[in-house]
Amino acid sequence: MSKIQVPKMHNKRSKSEFNDKEKPAQIRGSNIVAAKAIADVVRTSLGPRGMDKMIQDSKGEVTITNDGATILKQMKVLHPAAKMLVELSQAQDCEAGDGTTTVVILAGAMLEAAQRMLNKGFHPASISDSLGHFATKAVEILETISIPVDLSDKTSLLKSANTSLSSKVVHEHSGMLAPMAVDAVLKIVDPNKDTNVDLKDIRIIKKLGETVEDSQLVDGIVFTQKTQGFGGPNKVEKTKVGLIQFCISPPKTDMDNQVLIRDYTAMDRVLREERQYILNITKKIKAAGCNVLLIQKSILRDAVSDLALHLLAKQKIMVVKDIEREDIEFVCKTLGCRPIASLDHFVAESLGSADLAEEIQAGNSKFVKITGVQNPGRTVSILLRGSNKQVLEEADRSLHDALCVIRCLVKKRFLIPGGGAPEAELSVKLTQHAQTLGGMDAYTFRAFAQALEVIPSILAENAGLSSISTVTELRNRHANGETHAGINVRKGTISNIIEENVLQPLLVSTSAVTLAAECVRSILKIDDIVNVIR
Repeated sequence: MSKIQVPKMHNKRSKSEFNDKEKPAQIRGSNIVAAKAIADVVRTSLGPRGMDKMIQDSKGEVTITNDGATILKQMKVLHPAAKMLVELSQAQDCEAGDGTTTVVILAGAMLEAAQRMLNKGFHPASISDSLGHFATKAVEILETISIPVDLSDKTSLLKSANTSLSSKVVHEHSGMLAPMAVDAVLKIVDPNKDTNVDLKDIRIIKKLGETVEDSQLVDGIVFTQKTQGFGGPNKVEKTKVGLIQFCISPPKTDMDNQVLIRDYTAMDRVLREERQYILNITKKIKAAGCNVLLIQKSILRDAVSDLALHLLAKQKIMVVKDIEREDIEFVCKTLGCRPIASLDHFVAESLGSADLAEEIQAGNSKFVKITGVQNPGRTVSILLRGSNKQVLEEADRSLHDALCVIRCLVKKRFLIPGGGAPEAELSVKLTQHAQTLGGMDAYTFRAFAQALEVIPSILAENAGLSSISTVTELRNRHANGETHAGINVRKGTISNIIEENVLQPLLVSTSAVTLAAECVRSILKIDDIVNVIR
């Protein structure tokens, strides 16, 4: 019997591990594989017919979502290159708010194209430079096919909010959520001079119970807390609202002291003093004309004691306690009041006035709503309802995306068609542009232009259409000059997507292309991973 010799693998590996020619290629290969794996995860959730993901965390909490950034943020990613794609979707979320799935898929497709070029012996640095030129040119082309939009044109804003919501779990409610998002943003911006929207001025309050249809835009402010104190009013008209940052409870000594009480008279005196101390505070509050009192959460001692609540209720003052520190600015801006840090400053000028403050029952909880503010600031509150936690959370994320889309239009007032049309147009135009270039760029431009077709291809795939025939027809239409031809997912055909009202902000697409290109360039430039042992 002849012996079969097994080659010694470890020697060979250790040599190639430290052989400079092999290692960078291996590292680059593994980085690209890891990053592409991330892109494949969100691939199926692109577009109106995309699937949703159910994510379960270590505590057993379940999230059902379609939002690329949310899916990736909740995943536990170990590979450093894959983490770059997770951060990429976060960056797109901050910049544009929508297109978080698109940007990751684009990066995956560009990496695949780069991998093919690397296999042919192209140098990573020159591929990276070419990709930079490619992204710049792509943005120029996108700008030429964009349609200017005016913020007073509400229908265009509605169309883009609808497009953003069409791929979400709550898309059947988009007829109600989209106008809500548009109204909310238009309420807080001045169309003539604003170039950005601070989304902190739009507060979304989530309350379980009823359905998404029962959500509402509140002209005023909503507090998630219920009113405090028994026997106090639950509804106050012609309100004067005061926001205090001091405590209405017996004072503490500065140091850890103990008071020994030996007989009842002394104890009686202590209680009497305490009552008198709190009564003085409540009388001063009443004297300033305040009838709705908001109390900031205190970390030192109880912000308000039971006795204080009783005395305030007797004076017919409605009390809402535990206002968070970070909400103070929003509350003051909305109600036109000033936070009051000590009793001496409790004067009528610091109060805000409104028509009505009332406590409302919602499901098994209550909340307080103040409406008809006299001199309101530029803020808006949205009360979101949902039948279960998952739907409520997803409605919140979807509404945030819709708000971000309108914010994009305030930043850059241009719209472009959706439905894979911009990517198909870029692909055709850049392939034509590649023929005018020489050398390395000609080849890389063609390869990356082809990679952009991944978006229409996946849109068709998720809609159950044949991706090859759909993309081929789309490419022909665009080559014949139909810049607005896109995939109509609802009907399963290719049509003029603008007539179907599928529009998205220019910023979503330009930022997706530039951010994906930046991410791919940085992955290409990595040729080694060094582990530091501390």
